[in-house]
Amino acid sequence: MKDNKWWEKEVIYQIYPKSFKDSNNDGIGDIQGIREKLPYLKELGITMIWICPIFTSPMVDNGYDISDFEGINPEFGTMADFDQLLEEANELGIKVILDLVINHTSDEHPWFQAALKDQESPYRDYYIFKEGKTEPNNWRSIFGGSVWEKLPDEEVYYFHAFDKKQPDLNWENPVLRQELYGMINRWLEKGIVGFRIDSITFIKKDQDFASLPADGVDGLASCKSKTRNRPGIEVFLNELKKETFEKYNCVTVGEAPGVPYEEYGDFIGDDGYFSMIFDFNYSDIDVESGSDWFKRTNWTTKEFKEKLKQSQEVLQANGWGANFIENHDQPRAVSKFIKPEYQTDEAAKALGMLYFFLRGTPFIYQAQELGMQNAKRKTIDQFNDISSIDNYYRSIQEGFTPEEAMSFVNHRSRDNTRTPFPWDDSQYGGFSTTIPWLAMTEEYPSRNAQKNQVFTHYQKMIELRQQGAVSDVLIKGRIVFLENVPDNVVAYKRECNGIEVYSYTNLSDTEELIPFEKGLFELLLNSHDDLVSEENELKLHPYQSVLFKKINEVCDNGN
Repeated sequence: MKDNKWWEKEVIYQIYPKSFKDSNNDGIGDIQGIREKLPYLKELGITMIWICPIFTSPMVDNGYDISDFEGINPEFGTMADFDQLLEEANELGIKVILDLVINHTSDEHPWFQAALKDQESPYRDYYIFKEGKTEPNNWRSIFGGSVWEKLPDEEVYYFHAFDKKQPDLNWENPVLRQELYGMINRWLEKGIVGFRIDSITFIKKDQDFASLPADGVDGLASCKSKTRNRPGIEVFLNELKKETFEKYNCVTVGEAPGVPYEEYGDFIGDDGYFSMIFDFNYSDIDVESGSDWFKRTNWTTKEFKEKLKQSQEVLQANGWGANFIENHDQPRAVSKFIKPEYQTDEAAKALGMLYFFLRGTPFIYQAQELGMQNAKRKTIDQFNDISSIDNYYRSIQEGFTPEEAMSFVNHRSRDNTRTPFPWDDSQYGGFSTTIPWLAMTEEYPSRNAQKNQVFTHYQKMIELRQQGAVSDVLIKGRIVFLENVPDNVVAYKRECNGIEVYSYTNLSDTEELIPFEKGLFELLLNSHDDLVSEENELKLHPYQSVLFKKINEVCDNGN
């Protein structure tokens, strides 16, 4: 019988190709570099890789601005390189998914170029063009500034929810949609097992294009309320699934910001649009808005725990989740969640344990398994990320000092997880023999893939979930959050067929005591070297995580 939910058993490793491994020493990671490091990934124990965009692109937004959906960007290699990678990954039992970016293209895509050249071109209707002497409304793009860009020789504007070099596709056009479906199916025919789908909730725009009350000193208003998860999107998403994904037993991971919890069933239920989606409600706890980094919060562990609990309960009630603590749009988790004086290997292990045993498919972002930390940059010209540069200047515009603006960006920059992977302690960390496209972090001589205890711990976590005695519980088991613990402790149990596994993580810089019946539990994993327990309580060090199996006094297998 075909396993329609095979992806529940996977552990997925996200690769940012530009920063993973440079095989030809031009300072830029590439497909052959990924291929070279497949044995490393096999040793770690992951079962699938998600590769961020490798398609033909001017790289304004590091590949999320695609000029040819079915071409490979020359700086990454060739289609022959990709075919070789796919074949060798499959031989090692590693599946491959790619990014699917279908909300927008690059302004260098042939469709957009054809639309620019000829007002009567059918490709004009592949994008969103509006006539006028001024911008059609006051919406602000996700990367700052107006969502409208004027054509040089016409009183016409085109729409871009993101950068001006990323014009949005017009999903109202059925011809365009069929073009996209054909492209998707050709990739699936090639042998990849699915996609992570970028910014998919942006494909439906309110067709009134009405202005909104300004929410910043620039006189603009965030476009999100008019362009994200709008009524009618279900028509597009159902059609997308029917014309593509449903024809293959593939996995689809939706990047679906803006979806309220009451709609999760539509997205990930039995008849949902996707296999699973990312939930950003708890990951964005450090800022009021994921695109306004100067609006920082003083979050508490209690608040984080409540958000995580709510997220997991909604995901459990509706379908399946994609669990993560890092990705290419987030800072390093150790720097984000852990106070500076406690940013140690043990704390990195504890953070891993906190999220890895939640219900859902775990995602590991490259070098997370090394306990990597944020880079500290001194000037804005050291950043490559367009979102970081926008946030720096917007912060100053909003009245903050340049020093404060730099602090906001250092905390939250997407470049924090885009620094080159440190394979060893040599110059440029074994990533390349030449100066990399983005500077290494300062820590790489002492924190790299050689003799790394965080890596070893991630191996143990993966083995425990995939092949351990409690594998079924950790994959299939339901999740219940525990209430009888201090505010600073995140605690939950997984249970399946009468077997219970308990997770406790002290997400604070103080020691915490939890009620604990010593003789009832078997220790499965510990982020620290020691465990302090009395008869009826357990003392957790700052940022310590432990995983236990409850010992059943009577075990009857029916034999």
